[in-house]
Amino acid sequence: MRKARLHRATKETDVRLTLNLDGKGKSKITTGIRFFDHMLEQIARHGALDIELSARGDLDVDQHHTVEDVGIALGDAVKKALGSKRGILRAGYFLMPMDDCLAAAALDFSGRAYCACNWKISAPRVGDFQTELMEDFFRAFAQAASANVHLKLMYGRSSHHQVEAIFKAFAKALRFAVTRDRQLQRVLPSTKGLL
Repeated sequence: MRKARLHRATKETDVRLTLNLDGKGKSKITTGIRFFDHMLEQIARHGALDIELSARGDLDVDQHHTVEDVGIALGDAVKKALGSKRGILRAGYFLMPMDDCLAAAALDFSGRAYCACNWKISAPRVGDFQTELMEDFFRAFAQAASANVHLKLMYGRSSHHQVEAIFKAFAKALRFAVTRDRQLQRVLPSTKGLL
């Protein structure tokens, strides 16, 4: 089983995370930001990951440290659980329709960090979540996982659906990228011989 457990503690946050890449989409998540919890639950369910995550942060200051550090922790855990990356598909993409919205995601566990986010969310907050922090979360994930992460909102009206479609597209693309390739079970998915 491809699993990881980590504890990330700073003066601003304390994040504990258990991850199973070969899970059933089960999650137990608490960050103190309820809508963010809901989006992380979407990553677990639609990414077919089991995630247990508890984060305590300086929410009296701002949500930024908590959201970013959860992104770092999740990226670290995925990278650790992938191990050598032998036998994985490595790249994945998905188009996620959600009612009035359409979002696209493409991921590549290339060993190089890059993140491109292209969206305009209608509202500065969805529920209790500051939507501008989405980019910080995905950038932190990409950096920690050494992955390329490309996300785009094609269109949409509802800010709730806009955010959720992006997270679901990310989850589905992640699921494909980490999937084991039956045809190339022990092969490193790179002609360079290193990822």
